[in-house]
Parts: sequence; C-alpha cells; structure tokens
Amino acid sequence: MQRTISGVMAFVEGRFVPSDMIIDDGRIVSVSPAAKPLSAPSLYAMPGFTDVHVHLREPGFSYKETIRTGALAAARGGYTTVCAMPNLNPVPDSAAHLRAQLDIIERDAAIDVRPYGAITVGEAGEALSDMDDMAGNVVAFSDDGHGVQSDAMMRTAMEKAKSLGKLIAAHCEDNRLLHGGCIHDGAWARAHGFKGICSESEWGQIARDLELVRETGCGYHVCHISTKESVALIRKAKAEELNVSCETAPHYLLLTEEDLQDEGRFKMNPPVRERADREALLEGLMDGTIDMIATDHAPHSAEEKARGLAGSAMGIVGLETAFPLLYTNLVKKQKLITLEKLVHLMSAAPARRFGLESALRPGAPANLALWDLDAEYAIDPNAFASMGRATPFAGWKVNGACVETICHGMTVWRMNR
Repeated sequence: MQRTISGVMAFVEGRFVPSDMIIDDGRIVSVSPAAKPLSAPSLYAMPGFTDVHVHLREPGFSYKETIRTGALAAARGGYTTVCAMPNLNPVPDSAAHLRAQLDIIERDAAIDVRPYGAITVGEAGEALSDMDDMAGNVVAFSDDGHGVQSDAMMRTAMEKAKSLGKLIAAHCEDNRLLHGGCIHDGAWARAHGFKGICSESEWGQIARDLELVRETGCGYHVCHISTKESVALIRKAKAEELNVSCETAPHYLLLTEEDLQDEGRFKMNPPVRERADREALLEGLMDGTIDMIATDHAPHSAEEKARGLAGSAMGIVGLETAFPLLYTNLVKKQKLITLEKLVHLMSAAPARRFGLESALRPGAPANLALWDLDAEYAIDPNAFASMGRATPFAGWKVNGACVETICHGMTVWRMNR
C-alpha cells in the first residue's frame, strides 16, 4: 500500500532538508523537495535508529522482558533495528540453541531483531561455540555480560570470526580485578563505604584484545566503553588503522559517580565513572574515536532492582529515552554535537559497521521515525513499553518525542496525540 509523507524535515545524505516522501511495498520510492512550504514546527523524519547492544531476555528470562515488549520499546524510541545479546537460556552457542530465539523473533518482533551468537559455549569461556553453523543467522559474536578471560580462547575466537567475515563484539572485563565491586572505585564509593570496580578491569582487557587484533586481523568492536584509558587505547588503535570500533552509552555521556544514589536504578556494568572519564568519552565522541551510541538496554524485574547499589542486579533500560536525553543535553543545551551528528551516531554509523542498512533514500527499506523535537516532557518510567522500569533519568526534563515509527513500511509505533 502506497503512502505519502509530506512536509517533513528529512535526514537525507547527512543533512535535514524539507521533503516529501513516498513509501510503497515496504520501501522508499522517492524523497523529493517539499512541494509546499513547511509549517512550523514541522516533524523530523529520521532513519530508524540501530542499537547494536540490547538485552531482550527471551528465551529464558521473560519475567524481565520479552522480544515483543523489547521490540515495542525500541520502536517507541525510534529504533527499527536492534541487535540482541546472547546471555539467554539457552545461550545461542549452536544452531539449535539459536533457533529457539529466532522462532520467537519471527513470531513477536515488531522491528528487525538481529541476534548475536555466543563466542563460547554457555558464555562460560571454556570452549568455542559452534560459530560455523550460526554465522549465517547472527550479526556478530559476543559473550556480552562476561569478559573472555583466556587469551588463547579469544585468539581462537578472533581467528574463527575472521574466517567467517564476522565481528567480535567484546564485553571487556577482567574478573581478577572485580573484587566484588558494585560501582566505580572512586571517591564516591570510598566516601559511602561501597566496594569499587576499578577502571583497569575494563581497559586492561581492551589492551589485551588489541594485541590479538594486531596478530589476527579480526574485525573487533568494543562494547560500552566507560573509561578515559579505553578511549585512548582505541584512538591509538585507529591511528594504526586496526579494524576496530567501539560504542558508549547515554549514561556514560551524561552521568558521573557524583550523580549516584543508593538505588538499583543507578547500578550498571560497567559503572558510571569519574568526571574525567565522562569528558574523555565526550571528546572521543566528537573526534570520531567513538563510532556509535548504543543503549545496553538491560531490563530486570522491580524486585531485582530494589536492593540498593550493593544488592541489585546490574543493568538499566534505555531504548525509550536515549535520543531525547542526548538531543536535549548534548545538542540543545551543551551544543557539543549537532543534531545531524547525533542521528549519524545512532543510525548510519552502527548500521554500516555491522553490515546493516539505515538511510532515507530511494530503494532502501522504509525504516524511519517521525519526531516532534519541540515536545517537552519529564521521563516517566511508568509509561515505558518495556517491562523494565529502572532508569537513573526518571524525572529528567527532555525535548523530543517519537510520534511514529515505521518499519518496512508498516507503522509499528504511533504516539497518542
């Protein structure tokens, strides 16, 4: 069925231009200059965002989130593609285990959900998963939630991934340096009597993996970086022209340990760190060291997040708040990046790195979202489509509301207005 979207500011070839769009049979037929002057304020048409780091919890943990609710939350946040991490039950470490997840995606997902395959069997770090049999149905390989502790195992995984033309997306965490910590090992932890997680537990494993990338030539992506040392290591690796990329998340760009409260909604892994780390991440975002923004959307039950910093599960939700938070704070208030740069970081950049597509152009899939950037409201977790409610941003005032999300030409989210 053909549809015309008239009089929008469309993101075309890296800039916003007044446009009319025609969609037919799930694809964009044309994007042309607007036939009539735009009314003010007008809607902004953006490519559907791509999040390469989400936890949809199904199969195995559907009391936290389901593929149906997680995909709807993504659509509400303007995403049309998400990549689902493999810390599930069963872990997708073989074609048979992966099939359990693929069947649910096919049945319940309102948007494109691309699963990861695990690097190791059961994400236990002891034996390589059946990467050959999964390669055709996964976006990349990751043991997210767990760092691969063995140098030899990571080297073997990189060699296999390279032979299959797939990325390794690494959760970098050295278990020897955790010491039961729950937040960043900094001044706030010491002042309030909490065990801390040191920065080296992250950047030390990144440094190890980059040496392995030099040996193997594997395409390598670092998940959720949070430290200034991580930024420096990746910047150096890119200067050497290694095949590396990385992501960070909104909470690392907007929060520091100074914002912590003894509530589960402030607990995530890696933790938010010091002001110098946040400043380094922002610099890395602006100079291109950091390639993309992902949410690490990680829902848990209310009970699991009600035990304070020490006792709560690690992880917060983010799909429904990422763009409004970043637009309001980094673009509108601080003017650190442009709107165009933010859209690139959340759409074309992650899609390109992971072999996906995100663009408003003739012939492309009609995956887009319409945004009212003048809308102003306070973040209300009770209004989330996600089953998860834990966010450190509850009550924050933001601009930018997703009015409609279209995936393959079908409306998958529409705001009640």
